[in-house]
Amino acid sequence: MKQELMDAIQETPVIAAVKDDDGLQNALQNENIRVVFILYGDICSIASIVQRIHAAGKFAIVHVDLIAGLASKEVAVDFIRSQTEADGIISTRQSFIRRAKELGLAAILRVFLLDSISLESLGKMPANLPDCLDILPGTMPKILRRVCADAKVPVLTGGLIADKEDVMAALDAGATAISTTNQAVWNM
Repeated sequence: MKQELMDAIQETPVIAAVKDDDGLQNALQNENIRVVFILYGDICSIASIVQRIHAAGKFAIVHVDLIAGLASKEVAVDFIRSQTEADGIISTRQSFIRRAKELGLAAILRVFLLDSISLESLGKMPANLPDCLDILPGTMPKILRRVCADAKVPVLTGGLIADKEDVMAALDAGATAISTTNQAVWNM
């Protein structure tokens, strides 16, 4: 992962996750936000969304699984790299993460912890695969503490983050940063 991006995540541990143009505009105007997770768009609009984020001096990370019109094949990552100049991707697909790293993009593997099987699968993941893990939901400090203790890469978390108490619990459990679409949390 680019050191500048990792520094931004560590220095400002609340990441704006945007799911529409209104959220994007608010993130761009918010001085507390340095990293933006893009959770919407399509193949016609994603390049301009990334450009707007860069023009505001912020890092743009595209959740490639959520961009309409992209195939569920690794070429989707190639498209993001060649057509958008994004700083990195988020994906639930390990093959996408592997391809992103080959292309020099920051690679964040999103993992939904639904049960003990999904928790155990984290231990089987190659340490060099993602640059960061993004664990969801983010409101399970006991489990998050366990993941952070075992993880070989920085751990981000998000999902269901509602207030400062949730942010502090996640950070106290060892998360490097949290991502949220809840704009009230962006200013904490």
